[in-house]
Amino acid sequence: MRHCFGGGTVLVVGDLMLDRYLWGQVGRISPEAPVPVLHLNRETETAGGAANVARNLVGLGLRVSIAGVTGEDENRQRLLQRLAEQDIETSAVLVDPTRPTTTKTRLLGNHQQMLRIDAERLAPLSAELEDCLFASIQPQLSAASVLLLSDYAKGVLFGGLCQRLIGAAREQGLPVLVDPKGRDFSRYLGASLITPNRAELAQAVGVDPADLESLTAAAKRMRAELQLERLVLTLGELGLLVIEPDRQTRIPAVAREVFDVSGAGDTVIATLAAGVAAGLNPIDSAHLANLAAGVVVAKVGTAAVSLSELEHAISEEAALGQAAKLCTLTELQARVRAWQARGERVVFTNGCFDLLHAGHVSYLERARRHGQRLIIGLNSDRSVRALKGPERPLIAEQDRARVLAALAVVDAVVFFDDDTPLRLIEALRPEVLAKGADYSPEQVVGAEQVRSWGGELVLVPLLEERSTSGIIRRMQR
Repeated sequence: MRHCFGGGTVLVVGDLMLDRYLWGQVGRISPEAPVPVLHLNRETETAGGAANVARNLVGLGLRVSIAGVTGEDENRQRLLQRLAEQDIETSAVLVDPTRPTTTKTRLLGNHQQMLRIDAERLAPLSAELEDCLFASIQPQLSAASVLLLSDYAKGVLFGGLCQRLIGAAREQGLPVLVDPKGRDFSRYLGASLITPNRAELAQAVGVDPADLESLTAAAKRMRAELQLERLVLTLGELGLLVIEPDRQTRIPAVAREVFDVSGAGDTVIATLAAGVAAGLNPIDSAHLANLAAGVVVAKVGTAAVSLSELEHAISEEAALGQAAKLCTLTELQARVRAWQARGERVVFTNGCFDLLHAGHVSYLERARRHGQRLIIGLNSDRSVRALKGPERPLIAEQDRARVLAALAVVDAVVFFDDDTPLRLIEALRPEVLAKGADYSPEQVVGAEQVRSWGGELVLVPLLEERSTSGIIRRMQR
């Protein structure tokens, strides 16, 4: 993991900010007005906005150049100092004397944000300054692996700069990732990927952000209209939704105690850019971005993720993920209802899965293709003995369950001690019942019940000459 992102260079262009924090304790209400009194303990500051995206990229081990504008003031020098401390190239950070350096000052009492004060000017760059900025950026494209546009709607990416940059990058074969803002997403036409959150997309397309079905449909239309390779919709506690031309993939959020969502979007697009720069699979990159976001929301203030933190999150997910897949029926019923409420098709299959082999794995992979979630009803040891005889199973039920839980295609494993899984099927009500193609439809327990609530039976082709019994016979010989 430590070197998986390689040593690529990302060019970040967007709205630069200085984030200031005034930390203190609140113990009383002012006698002058009904407001809390903050007893100031310390002050901190960090790079924010597009500059926070750059910080995240550095934390993930990439080289970073950044471009944008600031005011001609003391906060410009403080921001440039923060960037220099992380070896971020700033030669394309220009001065606009008509605006201040965008600065957000937050007052925090007892680690809770009480007030935010914004010093900024929201206006497009002048034509002359836009030309100067484009001229400063253009030579840096040849050294970059990815162009990342971080739009905070402060003015840098208004006007024609977005399209000029996207066109110049695409001419050089550079992927362009955009964190968008505002109502008009047309300026991102031709980018490789954009990462709106649900509120941003809802504002741009005029739908209710709580209507996930309409939002997903709008995301699909927008991806096509803007000629994007993919659109990654960030859904907060629901995770990420990756929209591609031929599929959509939901990546569930990591359960975390949330202290502050400031900068979570910066972390998502930075991690996606790091994955693109390293040539990772888009879904793998999105999965890492989801984990990284889970790290930063557990911090107070605008925060960045580091490689070591992301490595820890990956290890933690692997350890918790396998154990969490082993469910009681009651636990699994609640989980299935949540999946179905999100429109995910649940596939159920069952078996002994004794001495797991390639035939099993192929079967489970093919079964999972018929939905978004795969549940395995696993015969208990007693149930296996009743079916296979006193010498089976070879592998005890808890070990069989843990091995199955380690497979990425499996979402849950639940034991059953009956001779058939009918009770499980009726309790879970899956949309798809999968069974091996060596069965006929009339032989499949639960098929009639699944069809009765509108589900379907799928008979999955099996790999030839792959079975636990066959393996046992060869071992005995």
